[in-house]
Amino acid sequence: MAADPSSGPEAVTKRREKPQQIADELRHLIVTGELDEGDPLGNEPDLIERFGVSRPSMREALRILETEGLISVRRGVLGGVFVHRPDRRQTARTVALVLQARNVSLADVFEARTIIEPAAVRLIASSRGRKASARHLRELITEEERAVDDPDAFGVANERFHDELVARAGNQTLSIVYEMLNEVVTRAVTNVSRSDEGGTSIATRRRGVRSQVRLADLIEAGDSEAAEEHWHTHMTVVGKVLLGQKAQTVVDLMDHL
Repeated sequence: MAADPSSGPEAVTKRREKPQQIADELRHLIVTGELDEGDPLGNEPDLIERFGVSRPSMREALRILETEGLISVRRGVLGGVFVHRPDRRQTARTVALVLQARNVSLADVFEARTIIEPAAVRLIASSRGRKASARHLRELITEEERAVDDPDAFGVANERFHDELVARAGNQTLSIVYEMLNEVVTRAVTNVSRSDEGGTSIATRRRGVRSQVRLADLIEAGDSEAAEEHWHTHMTVVGKVLLGQKAQTVVDLMDHL
């Protein structure tokens, strides 16, 4: 008896591929910037008509994109499908899951950040634009000084400083990897700071700011070796202070990402 082509492996493959094809097309529009944050894609019936597919295929395609954090589906009269640009929080959540599955400690994650930042500092201090970078970093330091009495506000300003420090190195891939790690580390530190075992004093925050001022001076002077060494020492000390007894705790941020 001849096999029924409509029920064979090829037919199954084609049925499975259609949702992925739709997801690929929409994903391309999002990541290339043709669709921006908050843009409406329309509602489900609109999309079914647009792509000429069945409701199950469209729902599977939307499920793929929703899992990737690229869209959200809202129900109701004012509902529909809305676009989200790739988000480092979503990436950090995925990374945190992998780190947790591999029993990676917070100290290990912070060490990776300690490797990246001093390397970025060397690049900045060696660049032609080092004086402009130093000037910009001092502006961010001023924001931290204004917020030094408020731990939450200071945390936001401090995160901005670290993000910009790596961004100024000029390597996009390095920046993206760093942002992902920084999101995980920052949230871990926030959890520790809110516990009875963690936290930093105003004096500690002020010492950190003074160290940043010293870094800006070294960058402006173009002393890349001294800047890298200074910042490696800074990051090592900060890691011990912030993580404390939680350093060997396995990454577990699912309630906070």
